[in-house]
Parts: sequence; structure tokens; C-alpha cells
Amino acid sequence: LRLLPQQRYLRTERAEVSALERKRNVLCCLITRILKVEKQLHVDNLVFRVIDACQKGRLGPGVQFLSFCCHSVDVLSCVLHLLNQGYLRRQDGRPHVLEY
Repeated sequence: LRLLPQQRYLRTERAEVSALERKRNVLCCLITRILKVEKQLHVDNLVFRVIDACQKGRLGPGVQFLSFCCHSVDVLSCVLHLLNQGYLRRQDGRPHVLEY
């Protein structure tokens, strides 16, 4: 019986998955932090504010992180995740407005 070394592509894949999970966690934190302050916000405005914060690497005074590229699809995916988890909800009669 001979053990083969672990393939490089498996290590690369794990690193990519880990990076994607960290990105998703940061996006979810940004979304909840913005909505905690605003209480309610149109989904389009929320997406623009999250993307802007990602590009600048900060969200107001005292909240800094490494800037990274994110797209509206990334933010909307996290919004759906948070809706399914019950952290966010849609406003009755106005489903495009999100509340924390």
C-alpha cells in the first residue's frame, strides 16, 4: 500500500471555498450593520451601500476591513440568505423594502 501526496487542486479548492465563506460573512455583517442603523431600506439602496463599503474597505468610523470586489449578485445572495435565516424581513405591501 502506497500513500499518494494530496493533489494540489484539492488544496486550491479548499482555499477558494474558505475565501468565499469569509467574503459571505463580511457581506452578511455589512448588510445587518447597515440595516441596524437605517431600520428599513430599499433593496437597491442597500446593495449600493454594501458595494460602496466593500470598495472603500470601511463602513463609517471605527469599522475598517480589507477592501474587496463584490457584485450585486453577491450582495443579493446574502440578502436572500439572511431573509431565509429570519434576520431580515420584507415590509408588508412593499416587498422591495427590507427591515432588520
